[in-house]
Amino acid sequence: MKVTDLTPEFENLYFLCLEDWSDEIKEAGNHKETWYRKMKDRGLGVKLTLDDRGRVGGMIQYIPVEYSPAEGTDLYFINCIWVHGHKKGRGNFQKKGMGKALLQAAEEDVKALGAKGLAAWGLALPVWMKASWFKKHGYTQADRLGLTSLVWKSFTPEAAPPRWIRPRKKPGTMPGKVTVTSFLNGWCPAQNLASERAKKAASGFGDKVDFREINTFDRETFLEWGYSDALFIDEKQVRTGPPPSEEKIRKIIARKMKKLS
Repeated sequence: MKVTDLTPEFENLYFLCLEDWSDEIKEAGNHKETWYRKMKDRGLGVKLTLDDRGRVGGMIQYIPVEYSPAEGTDLYFINCIWVHGHKKGRGNFQKKGMGKALLQAAEEDVKALGAKGLAAWGLALPVWMKASWFKKHGYTQADRLGLTSLVWKSFTPEAAPPRWIRPRKKPGTMPGKVTVTSFLNGWCPAQNLASERAKKAASGFGDKVDFREINTFDRETFLEWGYSDALFIDEKQVRTGPPPSEEKIRKIIARKMKKLS
């Protein structure tokens, strides 16, 4: 196994989160690539793991905390760490130490850059990005928002723990219309997919639905709202993990429209 920095050869694979075999992930558009082009000169780190046959099996990406949904000082933040585990496509690379190797490589990298600690988000549920996995590798909980923990590992005694930036306001509504609002940062294809599906679903109702996409890559915009990636139909937030189908979003909009008539 080898850990390596992202190279142009594997960029398209990275944009699709190693799921180049999936037609669904391609629905997410080019938001991830756009985000990468903006972030690659702003401290973004991306590393891949290759097996002995040269096949990419895992990835990690991390950014300075000031571009993340958390606040802190002299810290980096892991957007995601993913070892391909589907039987489809490239196959299952999990349970081979790739995740641990990626995490260690990221820690060594940000230490060399002068970071005082490394943070990540983790779910309380036993699914993807498990908080318990990070805790097993020496991370402790610094904050929590719903089911999402903010975990971190300090590298120096003077390091201060990060904190989540919390939601600050909900999107408004328009009289006589259903309002669909997508907060979109661009870093995650799954969230990008939810946004694209919401846009398509909303377009099917013509001018009866007002669709708004709010680009939260802009830090001031993110801090105004407190949502990095989120979907609202009127003032009701829709769960986007995993991404809802276009049909499900359409049904929610239709129910809201009935209440207007």
